[in-house]
Amino acid sequence: MLNTLPSDASGAAAPPGTARALVADDDPASRLFLVEALRSLGLEAQACDDGMAAIALAHDVAFDLLLLDCRMPGAGAVEVLAALRRDPEARSGDCTAVATSAEMDPAERQRLLAAEFSEVLTKPCNVADLRRILGLVQAGAAALPLLDDAQAIATMGDADVVQAMRSLLRAELVALYQDLDVLRDDHEAFAERLHRLRSSCGFCGATALGTQATVLQRHLKLGHAGSLAPLSRFNKALLATIEALAGTG
Repeated sequence: MLNTLPSDASGAAAPPGTARALVADDDPASRLFLVEALRSLGLEAQACDDGMAAIALAHDVAFDLLLLDCRMPGAGAVEVLAALRRDPEARSGDCTAVATSAEMDPAERQRLLAAEFSEVLTKPCNVADLRRILGLVQAGAAALPLLDDAQAIATMGDADVVQAMRSLLRAELVALYQDLDVLRDDHEAFAERLHRLRSSCGFCGATALGTQATVLQRHLKLGHAGSLAPLSRFNKALLATIEALAGTG
């Protein structure tokens, strides 16, 4: 069953460009909290209370974030996300998905992350947890740092090594940009190139580009050729990162 909720307490429509979230949870209290908390953080939210309704709604509506309960009537979080990922017509097939559950052991968490959830939330969660999740939302990926110095140094251990790695990364990105026209027609080669790029981004703290590379790689592997949005977001992050790296030399 769908529960369409206004985007703010007054019932007014959300401003254009507002990120949209779908909350799918069969527990009324959890559903209400999650919707109200997301609304307080500036998102437009809709809700439903079973998995099949979530699949139907996410098929027809382009959401930026899915919060899916692991155990719902009809289909749980894993089943819902799998159905959307393999459906090239699903308008939310490539969006960020987060699994929620009242019970979570380490093995279950790893299973959910392996099923392409970006994060796992244990309920009850709080507004701070949801604020952290918003950093994963594709629509807000521009808010992620282009170059995260702290992450890069924590990974490589030395600022001079990071600088050297970033010089190599910039050359790699320029070459990739020059090859884009060819790669667009060879999804397998493009996905493999993105796989290698994600490692380089991780070493260098290129957070925004690494996020978009992950999304685009999945998009290509699943054959979702009808949507250009992931490629467009990747191109913007690619050019912005090349520019940012030019200023670090």
